[in-house]
Amino acid sequence: MHRFVAALLTEGGALVEPLEPDGLDVLAPSPLQQALGVGEFCRFGFGPSLPDGAQRIGIESDWLARFARVAGERGRWNRRVLDPGARKAPDAERLLEQELALDNATFRLLSAAPAWTRYLLLDFRFTALSDEKREGTRRLAINLATGAMPEAIFDRIAPVLADTEDANLPSDAALPPDWKHAQVIERVQRALPWRVEAALAPFVTGLRRRLARDLDRLHAYHNDLHREASQRAAHLAAGDAARQRETLRIASIGQEYRAKLDDLAHKYALRVTVDWVQTLELVMPVHRLTVQIRRRKAERVMALDWNPLARRLEPPACEAGWSAERPRLVCDDALHLVTPAGLAPCSGCGRAYCRACHPRRCPKCDHGGSVAAFAALASVSGNGAAAVPAPLT
Repeated sequence: MHRFVAALLTEGGALVEPLEPDGLDVLAPSPLQQALGVGEFCRFGFGPSLPDGAQRIGIESDWLARFARVAGERGRWNRRVLDPGARKAPDAERLLEQELALDNATFRLLSAAPAWTRYLLLDFRFTALSDEKREGTRRLAINLATGAMPEAIFDRIAPVLADTEDANLPSDAALPPDWKHAQVIERVQRALPWRVEAALAPFVTGLRRRLARDLDRLHAYHNDLHREASQRAAHLAAGDAARQRETLRIASIGQEYRAKLDDLAHKYALRVTVDWVQTLELVMPVHRLTVQIRRRKAERVMALDWNPLARRLEPPACEAGWSAERPRLVCDDALHLVTPAGLAPCSGCGRAYCRACHPRRCPKCDHGGSVAAFAALASVSGNGAAAVPAPLT
């Protein structure tokens, strides 16, 4: 964040001077002052200890929105060509044995050769708003040649990417073609929810815990009132005016309890928004392995790339939800590679089926809910066990 802000403000015409510890002194021109809502001279801090008079800048603040106004459309799309130089080719057979885990199928190496590929690195910003607010960023990495999604690899080599200069693309380099816009959108719609859900899991867990605590307190208070009124009414004769008053009080307690439950539902309702930030197209050489997958009598040929910067084989993505989890199972119908959840039994009929072949419904009983997306996030105060109130007794 420190380097980004310094570069952005310098590009915008500001005079920027580093300040210890983890700070910047900035002399901003008028356009920057208006976009950032600051004076001509300002001081920013980024670390746990702020310089005297500095404003704190962090990811969980409105500063990202201010910087977005300054950046505009600059930096939303970029292309880089990297050539890490000659690297020793991996032992392909041994590499597959170590990295490719297929629990219900076999595989055979057909060929291995140098190649060039293109990656799309798409960065997104998400915001979760409930009784508290959480913000963060997630990246999707797509190998346009193989369809793999090696975000973990790019997380490891991010410092190398920042310090590596662009190279010239060889004239004879064969690059994979562009994906259609609809294909990229479809991949993002299916792959991004899993990752945002994982990033928000601790926040949602805390949200459910606080909701359960408030539900217990609310129930205990109104249940005591309800029981006391019921006991008083039980000792009064039928038709007695006092008993009628207690009966009305019991009804009023129940009505107030339901109203308080609605208040809690609104308080803990969770809204998640995701915005695209930028896309980097990265062109670089890889070592491509062509592999034959066998399941019973069926066969499928697929390509896997070995990244020379990370020195790792890019694992095939789960074709049901494009999750990075391992291991992989192979379905019988189309030989899709999926996680165990992608071949789990149907909750309706109990029959296992492939979520890549049938992403929406079970083919046997037509039971829905095949694709897990924001199920845990969509209604924290609605259908979860912690949100079901006990009746007053």
